[in-house]
Amino acid sequence: MATAVWSVDPRTGKQREEVAVEATPAEVDEAVRAAHAVRGSLADRAVRTAFLRTAADLLDEAGDHVVEAADAETALGPGRLTGELARTTYQLRAFADLVDEGSFLGVMIDHADPDLKPVPRPDLRRYKVPLGVVAVYSASNFPLAFSVPGGDTASALAAGCPVVVKAHPDHPATSELCASVLRRAAVQAGLPADVVRLVHGFEAGVELIRHPLVSAAGFTGSVRGGRALFDAAAARPVPIPFHGELGSLNPVVVTEAAADERAEEIGTGLAGSMTLGTGQFCVKPGLVLAPSGAAGDRLLSALTDAVSRTEAGVLLDTRMRDNFVRGVRERLDLPGVDSPVTPGESGELAVGAGYLTVPAARLAGGDAHELLLEECFGPVTVVVRYENAAEVSAVLERLPGNLTATVHIGEREAAEENGSGARLLAELTPLAGRLLVNGWPTGVAVAPAQHHGGPYPATTSTSTSVGSTAIERWLRPVAYQNTPQALLPPELRDGNPLGLPRRVDGRPEL
Repeated sequence: MATAVWSVDPRTGKQREEVAVEATPAEVDEAVRAAHAVRGSLADRAVRTAFLRTAADLLDEAGDHVVEAADAETALGPGRLTGELARTTYQLRAFADLVDEGSFLGVMIDHADPDLKPVPRPDLRRYKVPLGVVAVYSASNFPLAFSVPGGDTASALAAGCPVVVKAHPDHPATSELCASVLRRAAVQAGLPADVVRLVHGFEAGVELIRHPLVSAAGFTGSVRGGRALFDAAAARPVPIPFHGELGSLNPVVVTEAAADERAEEIGTGLAGSMTLGTGQFCVKPGLVLAPSGAAGDRLLSALTDAVSRTEAGVLLDTRMRDNFVRGVRERLDLPGVDSPVTPGESGELAVGAGYLTVPAARLAGGDAHELLLEECFGPVTVVVRYENAAEVSAVLERLPGNLTATVHIGEREAAEENGSGARLLAELTPLAGRLLVNGWPTGVAVAPAQHHGGPYPATTSTSTSVGSTAIERWLRPVAYQNTPQALLPPELRDGNPLGLPRRVDGRPEL
């Protein structure tokens, strides 16, 4: 008997509508095979470019409907979701521009040199080709930008890979709506609709990662779920790349000089960042090292004031709410942990924001407080009060990999090339994929230089899921040696018939 997939209103906990049914193994197989069968249709870069731009246009046209559907299922609010939709369509157009320009193919040509010493060189020509069908696992907290029409889907399609998306159970109706828009955009651009397919259900997600015609996967979610899929991807008879974003503490270090200069500003900024979206951002600052003493006390006073004024909010689903409440309780049970503003339940479904404090010596002293080094999804952060730089280093040495790491430094520290600010950045560099100075990590700009990734468990690979280089996850290089011109792909032929950016004999081709 088919299992129904319901859309649920997180503000009331009540079912809204039956949206779909969970896909059976046979239906997953059909979806993957259908996507695989049309992979060749994405070979034309001009068609892919038109598809991505049409998808962006159609999503904009359906914007009010998309935002309404997403808000009803996530309670993230029309303002936040309107911004997320704009980001989603922007990155679709950015990938269209990237495909049109062509440098992502990485074309390199080294002409034969029979006189080269110590070994003659054959004619070698290299570029990148799409991997094949990509499985995309939608995120709970970004129903648009990291879900059906999000960055994984956009970058995979840009690379020339069809996608099969596993919808997140927190927003199935939004997923269906966005999938229908993408499929309609494909048809308008002259492509088969099956370059995008959608499946629902936990077991469908497991079947998807195991399917022999799936060539790679992108995931944004929990450490537990992501690691299970990562292990399944590696255990296949033919292992595949699994690009997973799993969890991140996003540490922040506030130096004594910074606290002396602007304690109140930092405290207020921290409150805004840790409570943004009810603390459901993957780059939420979850651990903050702040100095003991008067300046640190002023910072905490400002943090207390700002957090206390923050309205209670609804998390994405009741399971996350239960995990948040339990996680806060378990952390408060640890010796030396205090709660100037206690986060937790607020009414029947909402949660209130708060923060915890702990002396750095407790956290650096052993495994008893290791729970504080794990992400707690929701509006809470842990402020670690340190006495000296040695305690800061001792805490940082215990941290796992992160998406971001932030340092707040004073004016003099910012101007000293080899001073304490530089040393702190050097300590933080091994811990994260994006380093921030005197700012806050929430908000990830979609830009060519962006890197949204980090050492495990932040991600399972060294790639980014945001920015133009995200396309590299779905490509592999191929080199042709001593191949006649007529047999070469057009991208590699003499004369550059497609007008691509290329490197020839080690130099950019003009």
